[in-house]
Amino acid sequence: MNNIVKSAARILDVLELLGRARAPLSLKEIAQELSYPMSSAHGLLTTLIAKGYAARDDADRYFLNAAYRNGPGWASGPDAELIGLAEPIMRDLRDRCGETVMLGILNQDLMLKIVAKCVVNRAVRYDSPFSGGVPSYCSAMGRVLLSGRDDRTIDKYLAHERLVKLTPMTVTSKAQLRRLFRDARERGYAISDQEMDLGSIGVAAPVRNAIGEVIAALDVAAISGRQDDVSRDLAPTVREFASKISSRLGYVLP
Repeated sequence: MNNIVKSAARILDVLELLGRARAPLSLKEIAQELSYPMSSAHGLLTTLIAKGYAARDDADRYFLNAAYRNGPGWASGPDAELIGLAEPIMRDLRDRCGETVMLGILNQDLMLKIVAKCVVNRAVRYDSPFSGGVPSYCSAMGRVLLSGRDDRTIDKYLAHERLVKLTPMTVTSKAQLRRLFRDARERGYAISDQEMDLGSIGVAAPVRNAIGEVIAALDVAAISGRQDDVSRDLAPTVREFASKISSRLGYVLP
């Protein structure tokens, strides 16, 4: 026990406490529960938020990031930083548009992996479980992410991907999908209208790193009946908020 690093043990204590908690906890509650000074508890929580493992709600209460409680695995490195930077902006976007907001990346097989979400508090809303294997070709996020890849990568993806009609609206034509990827690249956003789930529509825009690479997609998952003109009403807003995340990652608009 004498070899335990105090700071490492303390941050694990905080993670375990947040993992057990059934509701978000205030700084005072965390400090009291662990018998830590308020300043020490605040420093530990600030570190966890910066690394993407914890988040803070509008009432200044702390909770374990749901991506790590329920998701496909713990994040580290760039993914954790991305989530930590994106979540406050995602909450603002959710509140602005009144719909669920999600953040996705591509895995090694070019499948969509949802790494963070902010679900709107409405009786009728869209939600999706955290997953590392969502088809990219028929989702707005997937199309944005694929639009950032070169033509050779897209050709290889389409040659190996099993294109299934998940709904009657799902596009499975390779020629049409290439056109949709190209449109997403040129317009700066993509739309999937009831292609993943009937009654829902996704609008996504690219998130770029400091050198301009598309590393993630920010998405508003809306109930289709609530949106009259997605291209006019939602697309510019999603692009605006995706650009805010890109700016925090060091990207400068040309």
